[in-house]
Amino acid sequence: MDDVTIRLATPADLPAVAALRWEWLRENGDTPAVDRQEFAAHLVAWAKENEETHRCLVLARHEVVIGMAWLALVQRVPTPQALSRRSGDVQCVYVIPGERASGLGGRLIDAVLALARELRLERVTVHSTFRAISAYCRGGFAASPRLLQARPRLSDPADTIAP
Repeated sequence: MDDVTIRLATPADLPAVAALRWEWLRENGDTPAVDRQEFAAHLVAWAKENEETHRCLVLARHEVVIGMAWLALVQRVPTPQALSRRSGDVQCVYVIPGERASGLGGRLIDAVLALARELRLERVTVHSTFRAISAYCRGGFAASPRLLQARPRLSDPADTIAP
């Protein structure tokens, strides 16, 4: 495992990251809505546009990207005790199938949390697949009775809040 590195993605890594995201979708039996090249171009452009709010870590063996994890940064409302506050959300953690069950996913989770500490984030959340819950728990994540989730429904335009 010494030949594996985890580092911040460079612009040159982003096409490989897009390929991982594509394979993840296919692995789950989903059908892409766009072709592979269009998606790759879009993800590369999106990553550039969102570099202030999203950090991508790549897992590489001999410079070949075999895994990824994204950390989304969220500005939080200031308090009288803390004028600058940020949280993070772990997104799109993926390791290619042939490299799973070897501890690499755990190393990727540890690296995301190390980045969160470096960025001085208050907390980090993750919306996990059922299969990965145990890996996140081993990495230090725990369920919280105060963290709730809702899926906003599409509503009638009359329900919109006016500016």
